[in-house]
Amino acid sequence: MDYKQKAIDHFSRDRFSIETTGVKIEKVEENYCLCSLAIEDKHLNANDFVMGGAIFTLADYAFGVAANSPEENCVTLSSTMNFMRPTKGPVLYAEAKCVKNGRTIAFFDVTVTEPDGKMIASAQISGFRAAK
Repeated sequence: MDYKQKAIDHFSRDRFSIETTGVKIEKVEENYCLCSLAIEDKHLNANDFVMGGAIFTLADYAFGVAANSPEENCVTLSSTMNFMRPTKGPVLYAEAKCVKNGRTIAFFDVTVTEPDGKMIASAQISGFRAAK
């Protein structure tokens, strides 16, 4: 199954993450996703660093794609984001990996890094698998 194309098709309706923020899906496997965000002026805060909200959007989107492969019925239940250092980009990556995949609750770790691998943020996100 081509998880990446399926995710691109399904998440094309997420206009905030794609159109407003500019997140791109790079790689998708079952319960795994790698996304990227090319940093633009619109992503910067008053101190000229990437705004926490942009970083959170990137991480939450990567979680959403990972948690909805192969089934499209998972929504964010809870999330905790720890910001490690400020960044100016130029690109950020979010990698979402499943820690535990239960019948109704799924747990993921999401790491946001710069291209050189420096960690910018870490998130723990749980998702609820809603009945279809």
